[in-house]
Amino acid sequence: MTGETDLRTLLRGLRPELNPGRYVFTMAEGGVPSGVSPVVTVAEQEGLTLVVPQADADAAGMAYDYVAAWITLSVHSALDAVGLTAAVARALAAEGLSCNVVAGFHHDHLFVPHDEAERAVRTLRRLADTAR
Repeated sequence: MTGETDLRTLLRGLRPELNPGRYVFTMAEGGVPSGVSPVVTVAEQEGLTLVVPQADADAAGMAYDYVAAWITLSVHSALDAVGLTAAVARALAAEGLSCNVVAGFHHDHLFVPHDEAERAVRTLRRLADTAR
């Protein structure tokens, strides 16, 4: 099932969905600790980066300093689509919002400051509206 590549179509169909919860970026040495359910893992030279529910990190005693909200862009974007990440990042940056983007097979996922989640969703909805 091939995703969409046309930028205008992608922007019109963003449909940002705020996932419930608070998420943190943390590191794990020697694999994922028991009781921790990552939503993202990235193997880096320095170790395994995990994005996990904050409650999991707290229960496992894992260090973190960035608490995020998780927004899913419900449009099915192709992995080789050009410009979606740039357009989203530009819109959020114009509002002074940081954003960490992770591409899944079907959707892009954004991690923004938890306290700014609603503002980020409104910004993304405006971006979609301007593409219509």
